[in-house]
Amino acid sequence: MTDELTTGGAGRRFLELRNIHKRFGGVHALRGIDLALDLGEAYHLLGENGCGKSTVIKIMSGAHPPSEGEIVLDGKILTSLSPIQSLAAGIETVYQDLSLIPNLTVAENVALNEQLVSACGRLARLFDRTRLRETAEKALATVGLPTDRAFLNTIVSDLPLAARQLVAIARAIATRAKLVIMDEPTTSLTRREVDNLIRVVERLRSENVAVLFVTHKLDECYRIGGQAIVFRDGQCVAQGPIATYSKKQLAELMTGRSIDAQRYRTANPVEDELFKLDRLAAPGLHGVSLTLRRGEILGITGLADSGRNQLAMAITGVQPATSGTMTLAGKQLTVRRPADAIAQGIGYVPEDRLAEGLFLNKSILENEIALVVAKLSNAFGIVDKHEGRRLAAKLSDDMRLNTRDLDLPVGALSGGNQQRVLIGRWLSIAPKLLVLHGPTVGVDVGSKDTIYRAIQQLAEAGMGLIIVSDDLPELLQNADRIQVMNGGRIVATFDAASASEDDLYRAMLASNPETVQ
Repeated sequence: MTDELTTGGAGRRFLELRNIHKRFGGVHALRGIDLALDLGEAYHLLGENGCGKSTVIKIMSGAHPPSEGEIVLDGKILTSLSPIQSLAAGIETVYQDLSLIPNLTVAENVALNEQLVSACGRLARLFDRTRLRETAEKALATVGLPTDRAFLNTIVSDLPLAARQLVAIARAIATRAKLVIMDEPTTSLTRREVDNLIRVVERLRSENVAVLFVTHKLDECYRIGGQAIVFRDGQCVAQGPIATYSKKQLAELMTGRSIDAQRYRTANPVEDELFKLDRLAAPGLHGVSLTLRRGEILGITGLADSGRNQLAMAITGVQPATSGTMTLAGKQLTVRRPADAIAQGIGYVPEDRLAEGLFLNKSILENEIALVVAKLSNAFGIVDKHEGRRLAAKLSDDMRLNTRDLDLPVGALSGGNQQRVLIGRWLSIAPKLLVLHGPTVGVDVGSKDTIYRAIQQLAEAGMGLIIVSDDLPELLQNADRIQVMNGGRIVATFDAASASEDDLYRAMLASNPETVQ
């Protein structure tokens, strides 16, 4: 620390980055970033995966020091921040991986940062349980989560992903924050939960707290309002009121090319029935029946407790059905575990690629061939490395992966590239049916375009696809039909070419909706 600046009262400048550079070996991740954040304002940090967004928030939160430049924090000029300094100054961050401690309770996770700061980073052997409970109850109520003793004492790893997301947000607002940074905060939230989060943001702004979103969901940005900050290739290429930019302009600023918000689905599926469920039941499912034609893309949506997630898991053997029948290409299936689904031609891209999908410390090559290692091995179990590399290279090319280095660890890739690796892995088994659960969660606009085009090509080649998602524009752009689930049942069916978001959302919320054919 070398100098101090004069600060004003409410609404003053809280954080400023001046000519910030960050290098990781030979990679120049940030190239002269100038950025200013004022209290009481909302900011939306936009850009493709790999453009520097995550790096800049890690510098703000003290996880990374800059290679060059200055940080001006609440009037004080610094060359870098430590995580405890950042927390003590009032900067709270919700990272994309949530950074929750899975074996601690909800209350302990929510109140942990407050007790860390008050103890200057050195926790006692025991928490201050009274203060911990009071802090957690207040923060959880703010984000619409239960505050009863049972929920407070629930181990975080036992919660579904959407609930863990809200717990992480509750932790961020549990202290007297001045800046709350949220990295993809709504990836696993339903529309109703997003509505609640927007109300939380409005309250924070009214209390003179700055909020910085790192997001790919432009509709939510427009609803919140405030400032758009656009990064491309480690540089800030635009900043201004988000209302002054169209979606098309923002997409072009982020990617450097024109991307239209068109409907991707143009082909028609054939009449042959490929896949059928008849009265499928499982925990959370009550007699679900559906059909899928060869080359058809079927969208499945609903609120978090609608049964949509359970349907994806039942089809793929993650949470097997207890009754009912499943037929693929005219053959009745028995799917008791994921290996059964794979053996019979069903692929599954899970919702959480980090926890359920990828081996982050393994290479692209190892991830791409993970499902077909046995086929690539000889009688002695030795893998044909040449054939494995050839297959991985083809899958990477098919998914337009932005690297040719197949030995690169998947954990070093951007979110969009990680998702392409995961989809490519499932293509290695040449599935007849591919279930995609949230296929573009945490993926930038450019990578979405690539993934959507790949999905269309798979359908045109005759594969059947089921997209389970709460991203309604995604379904409307890509599907032939969309079925809405409520209470463990399919309650409405729409033609995706003529339906609207409002049509889908009304069916999701209706207590006794009629099926629409």
